[in-house]
Amino acid sequence: MKRVLNREEASKLIEEKKKQGKQVVFTNGCFDILHVGHMTYLEEAKEFGDYLFVGVNSDESVKRLKGPTRPINSEDDRAELLAGLKAVDYTVIFTEDTPVELIGELKPSIHVKGGDYKKEDLPETKVVESYGGRVEIVSLVEGKSTSNVVKKIQNKE
Repeated sequence: MKRVLNREEASKLIEEKKKQGKQVVFTNGCFDILHVGHMTYLEEAKEFGDYLFVGVNSDESVKRLKGPTRPINSEDDRAELLAGLKAVDYTVIFTEDTPVELIGELKPSIHVKGGDYKKEDLPETKVVESYGGRVEIVSLVEGKSTSNVVKKIQNKE
């Protein structure tokens, strides 16, 4: 079963699932070096619905957001690794810096972000609520971040 989809495939599949009365959850991120914080976050996101779709920032998008030395892992590798996690049903790579455009195309039932965000500050909230979806914020796993892992490696701790 193909679990890394392009935008068109993801859009059609989400539409099908919603017609079947299923709750489709979407979240997104760079997910450069997977760690337990990511896993916990994705498991919590999945609890909001029947299917979890994860938007993965493209390599170029990660470079713009995180700097010229990132990503560590390629977009294809990151999307495949995420798709292999139990909580994740499908992944889709997007090139923009925010998932606003992708969410507008996919129209998931629920958009989930981590506890380091506030619903009212998210650029996605307006588009999600415009078609009747909702935004949920899940708890943050303190001290777990790819940036911290990269720093640890660079310091050879």
